[in-house]
Amino acid sequence: MRRPVPRARWAAIAGLLVLAGLLLLLVSVGVAITLGPADILLVNVRDIVTNHLGLTDIAVKVSKNAIVWEERLPRAFVAAACGAGLGLCGVIMQSLLRNPLADPFILGVSSGASTGAVVIGVLGLGGAAIGLSGGAFIGALIAFGLVLLLARLSGGGTDRVVLAGVASTQLFSAVTSLIIFAFADSDETRGVMFWLLGSLEGMRWDNVALCAIVVVIGSFVCLRYAHALDAFAFGDDVAASLGIHVTRTRAVLLVATALITATLVSVAGAVGFVGLVLPHAARLLVGPRHARLVPATAIIGAIFMVWVDAGSRVAFSPTPLPVGVGTALVGVPVFVALLARRRRRT
Repeated sequence: MRRPVPRARWAAIAGLLVLAGLLLLLVSVGVAITLGPADILLVNVRDIVTNHLGLTDIAVKVSKNAIVWEERLPRAFVAAACGAGLGLCGVIMQSLLRNPLADPFILGVSSGASTGAVVIGVLGLGGAAIGLSGGAFIGALIAFGLVLLLARLSGGGTDRVVLAGVASTQLFSAVTSLIIFAFADSDETRGVMFWLLGSLEGMRWDNVALCAIVVVIGSFVCLRYAHALDAFAFGDDVAASLGIHVTRTRAVLLVATALITATLVSVAGAVGFVGLVLPHAARLLVGPRHARLVPATAIIGAIFMVWVDAGSRVAFSPTPLPVGVGTALVGVPVFVALLARRRRRT
C-alpha cells in the first residue's frame, strides 16, 4: 500500500511549482516585450531594466529605452495583473455560486463599467475631473450595488445574485447602446468600442501600481478564505457546519471580487473569458483545493494574458487588435476543449 505524501512535502512541492511559475512569467514578460516592429533583443530588455533599477549603467539607444520602459513593460505588467486578477475572481465566483460557468462579469460589473466609460467618453459628463477609467470604475460600482440591492429585495441567495447580475448586465448594456446610438459620432464610437473590447494601449506605471496592489490584496484575501471557498463548493449548509459565517464570508468575497474586477476593467476594458476559462485549466493541473488553485490560477492567468496581449499587438501590426478579442479567440476553443475533456471523464 502506497504511503501518503506528508503535508510538509506537499507544501515544498507547491512552493517549487509557484517559483517555477513565477520564473516562467518573468521569462514570458521579457520575451513578449521583444515582439513588435522595433528591433529589440532580450539582452536590450535586460540592460534597460537593470539600468532603471540602478544595477548597471549600460549605454542603450533612447528610442529602445522609451519603447521598453515607457510602453511595452508597463503594458506587459498590466496584462499580467489583469490575467491574474480576473482569474482569481473567476475562482471565487465559481465556488460561491457553485456554477462552473460563472465568471466575475456575472455581477454586472463589466456592463456598468462600459456605461460609465461611455458617459464620460461620449457625453463628456465629468470627463475632466475623473477621466475614462474613473467613470468606468464608478459605473462598475453602481452596477454591483444594483445587483446587491436586487438580490436582497428578491430574498437573497446565490441564485438571486445570478439573476440580479443578468438583469443588471442587460440594463447597463442597453443604456450603453442607447448612448452610443443617440449621441456618439463615428470617431467617438470607434474610440469607445475599442475600449469596450479591451485595450492595453497607453498603459503607464501608475496603472501598473494600481493593478498590482489590487491583485496582491485580492490574492491574500483569496488565500485567507481558501478553506471557506473549499466549503462553499459543497453548499452553504456544509460551509455553516464547518463553522464558517456564510453570510459575512460571502459578502466579503463578493465585495472583493467586485472591487478587483471594477479596477481592472476600468484600466483595461472588458476582457472576457479569462475568469471563466482559466480556473478550469488550473483545476486540471492542481486539483480543486483552493490553497493550490488560487496561486495556480493567478500565475496561469498572468502568463496567458501576457502572451495573448503580445499576439494581439503584433497580429495586425501596426494596428493592435483589442486584447478582449484576442482572449475570446483563444478562450473559446480552450473552453470547448475543457468541456470535451470533462465529458470524456464523466
